Amino acid sequence: MTAEQVIEARHSVRKYDSSVVIPQEELDDILRLAAKAPSSWNLQHWRFLVVTDQAVKEKLLPIANGQQQVVDASATIIILGDLEADKSARPIYEAAVTNGYMDERVRDIMIGQIEGAYKTNPQFARDEAIRNSSYAAMQLMLAAKAKGYDTCPMGGYNRDALIEALNIPPRYLPTLMISLGKARVEAYPSARFGLDELVIQNQF
Repeated sequence: MTAEQVIEARHSVRKYDSSVVIPQEELDDILRLAAKAPSSWNLQHWRFLVVTDQAVKEKLLPIANGQQQVVDASATIIILGDLEADKSARPIYEAAVTNGYMDERVRDIMIGQIEGAYKTNPQFARDEAIRNSSYAAMQLMLAAKAKGYDTCPMGGYNRDALIEALNIPPRYLPTLMISLGKARVEAYPSARFGLDELVIQNQF
């Protein structure tokens, strides 16, 4: 499919064929494509907590308010935002210098910007974690559709219970759950606003 066809074809699926197992190679390819998403300063603020073990998926069911897709989907992926993404700056930019993408002067300027931003505003790290991990989440859903799989983003879950159940370190903030698999029942149609409702030209 073209990029346009993938976007048009992606819908949120809530009923999955629980017999489907995604080959690890295909799952890895979806995650690899998701990780190509853009991010502020290229800090790649996302981590993917991939749940395929049935017992662990069952543990997620009450945490996700009984949403059956977390159990029936081939995988439930928890998108994590990195609250300490500034710690990734040095290895990322050192690699950029080593590979000839930038010189040491630019590296030092960029790292200084990042460290300054993260030190001066405690809310900044949280905002960046949510914003940038959301880019990867959307890209994951489009990559999955391009590979013939269905997804559904879920925000309805108990974050504290999820952190406790899956031993998520304080560095990472769960920002979204995504079910991934093959639809047992196709997604139902949804009404969408036209551009006349959505687009503001130049200013209000």
